[in-house]
Amino acid sequence: MSNFGIRPGLPAPLGASFDGEGVNFAVYSRHATKVILCLFDDSGVATQEIILPEREGHIWHGYFTGMRPGQQYGYRMDGPYVPEEGHRFNPFKLLIDPYAKQLTGHPIWNDALFGYVPGHKTKDRSFSKTDSAPYMPRSIVVDPSFDWGNTPRPHHSYEDTVIYEAHVKGMTAGRSDVSNPGTYLAMASNPVLEHLTNLGITTVELLPVQAFLNEKFLLDRGLTNYWGYMTYGFFAPDPRYMRGADIAEFQQMVARFHSAGIEVILDVVYNHTAEGSELGPTLMFRGLDNASYYRLAENKRFYIDDAGCGNTLDFENPAVIRLVMDSLRYWVDVMHVDGFRFDLCSALGRTREGFDRNGPFFRAIGQDPVLNRVKLIAEPWDIGPGGYQLGAYPAPFAEWNDQYRDDVRAFWRGDPGKVAAVAARLSGSAQFFDHDGRHATSSLNFLTAHDGFTLHDKVSYNQKHNLNNGEGNRDGHSDNHSDNMGIEGPTDDPDILAARTRRKRNMIATLMLSQGTPMMLAGDEVSNSQRGNNNAYCQDNEVGWVNWPEKGDPFFTFCQQAIAFRRMHPLLRQHRFLHSRQRLIDGEPDLFWRRPDGEPMEQGDWDNPDLKVIVAEMRMASGTPEYVRREGVLLIVLNSGDAVTINPPELPQGDAWVRRFDTSQDDAIAVTPGMEVAADAVVVFSHEQQN
Repeated sequence: MSNFGIRPGLPAPLGASFDGEGVNFAVYSRHATKVILCLFDDSGVATQEIILPEREGHIWHGYFTGMRPGQQYGYRMDGPYVPEEGHRFNPFKLLIDPYAKQLTGHPIWNDALFGYVPGHKTKDRSFSKTDSAPYMPRSIVVDPSFDWGNTPRPHHSYEDTVIYEAHVKGMTAGRSDVSNPGTYLAMASNPVLEHLTNLGITTVELLPVQAFLNEKFLLDRGLTNYWGYMTYGFFAPDPRYMRGADIAEFQQMVARFHSAGIEVILDVVYNHTAEGSELGPTLMFRGLDNASYYRLAENKRFYIDDAGCGNTLDFENPAVIRLVMDSLRYWVDVMHVDGFRFDLCSALGRTREGFDRNGPFFRAIGQDPVLNRVKLIAEPWDIGPGGYQLGAYPAPFAEWNDQYRDDVRAFWRGDPGKVAAVAARLSGSAQFFDHDGRHATSSLNFLTAHDGFTLHDKVSYNQKHNLNNGEGNRDGHSDNHSDNMGIEGPTDDPDILAARTRRKRNMIATLMLSQGTPMMLAGDEVSNSQRGNNNAYCQDNEVGWVNWPEKGDPFFTFCQQAIAFRRMHPLLRQHRFLHSRQRLIDGEPDLFWRRPDGEPMEQGDWDNPDLKVIVAEMRMASGTPEYVRREGVLLIVLNSGDAVTINPPELPQGDAWVRRFDTSQDDAIAVTPGMEVAADAVVVFSHEQQN
């Protein structure tokens, strides 16, 4: 047994902090009556239980001289167990430190994890006296310092950003050319970095890597929580992606990405936790101070559930705000990540009156000198009342634009009446985002994400095929705006394969030609399929992993060309909105919509359900300052119908319209003559002076 000297310590910082001589412990609980620090040896055997000696406000703390990094610990809390009043303290349950920087593993499902007695006639109002420690991971004291060397952090403006959403394990689990596949280290291996840099990616967005829970109902089905949206460790990298047991592996991954000029964004889940409903396990917040951390219903035995996962954190409590802000700053300052995508972000803005874009969390993050300089991206909805808030977020947030996804998919499927909607998406979705000084880059445009069909499956399946999820094919979206092009699933029919490839080209081209910030899903560039599963959250196998082709995929070359074309043309990635306003420089509108015959689009044309062609004459935005890199005019044509000849606007003598991009060509950027646009094609013409 270790004997550590005990001092009062300090109430800040929260968590376990090593200062070279010992460790300060500080934990928040407003309603506890006693906080017990439990120490363990490396084998998980309890060695000591010590009551934290001091309380300042609602923070309990103590300092232990001689304690070193590597010490394993947890908490037990004394206090009332009165579920009807929101209190669920149970000292028989070992709790994770919410500020733990490293964990020994994951909870092992056992009835001991529950604060009540499962199966008892009073359900969660019963009280369990079974010790949960044998089944709980321990928190670990760490020294998170890391030698980052001299490599500067990359910083890509949104105008230059191309995001790639990826899963740490899924990216490499199926590769034979990397060491330690499925880990942080493999994620930043040479083959992966080369692939991403060759493709033209600037920013990788990782699905949740904060420690998360495998739900029991999934394990009972022989499945697992693959995506990771059940967080219980807001500071700790999930151990399942480590080769060993050192958080430096995550830091090494980030350093490697930065050395390649690639930013790292984390998909973070602060809207709910892995503890679920009143019938869920007691892992951390429920046992630390249930009534403080969670939003409770009028009957405080129950939770308000705006996330669909059993509970919602209470962002009107300053302690919750502090927890999340401390977590975010830790990932930026200590782990060097470059931004965050907030899952179900509307839940973070909820007050008792509903969603508030000026709520406590948004005010806190807007003034924070660390967080307001990194990329912040909202998933602008939750499942609560009034939860869909696309376009409502304050700067500096960007937002996932699901309207972009649905409208572009529907247009290329050939749905009637989609020309006006896709024209709005092509020009930056100003009706949602052009307010309060926000930029057109606030619209994060995507066709596919982890949730839904992959791009290849979108053109290969009419129906979802989720039976392997064990939910009778009831899970996942039923309306995917997909089209199998004539045969459901895989086929050898050359005509169908060609049609599918063309459709994918057209959608990727549209994505890269649109104002806003584009995001791709990992594997789309190599025609990855999930076999028609549009909700692969539990498929930690070949279904959910990226299936890398043995040989190069020609579609990769096309995606590479589309991204490069976007990068070459500043006109395609402006942060000012295009509103068809006259430009002082030449008197021309910055955006002009034409019919194929060259005449201006009128209201009757926009309302025509049979129109399948969009012709956009695009320039640098009105008001663009002289110091911004300029270019001339692009004529962008999206044609989801039959072949058509474009009658372009007249040019000065000696100038010409030159075809610079064409999805109907094997080489999309080859220069070809004429103004004909093939059926189902995207073409870009450039106004150029001829010698």
